Amino acid sequence: METIGERNNNPLNIRRVSGQRWQGEVLPQRGSGEGAFCCFSTMEWGIRAAFCILRTYARKHKANCIRDIIRRWSPPSENDTERYIRNVCQWTGFGGLQRLTEKDWPRLVGAMARQECGAILSEEIINRSYKLYKNIKDETGNQEQVVGNS
Repeated sequence: METIGERNNNPLNIRRVSGQRWQGEVLPQRGSGEGAFCCFSTMEWGIRAAFCILRTYARKHKANCIRDIIRRWSPPSENDTERYIRNVCQWTGFGGLQRLTEKDWPRLVGAMARQECGAILSEEIINRSYKLYKNIKDETGNQEQVVGNS
């Protein structure tokens, strides 16, 4: 059975914020789940948004380790945050207080998607999303294209 996060191309269950619109975000389709979560045209756009949030956490909130990131992403008032942290540490091999760099985020995002909605994201889709986030050009110098509309 498909989860809300998968149906919305939002495997990290990013919540909608009034007045904010992500690249690749689309209006929710009927039956896509409650309107609290963003919907994206492709999985790559949804994962790209997660990378953008991680960048904000690192720059604005100095959240650079799994413990600090997850406590912001999934506060104890909403979830079993400690279990979330333990699972992500186990799945990534990172320590809870280990300082992460942007290069570690693809592995982190994969583990967070697994925790959030049970999605096992392929390395290929995570890498395409990361390139989209980084705006990386392919070997010909052209912007790499992602399936779907923004």
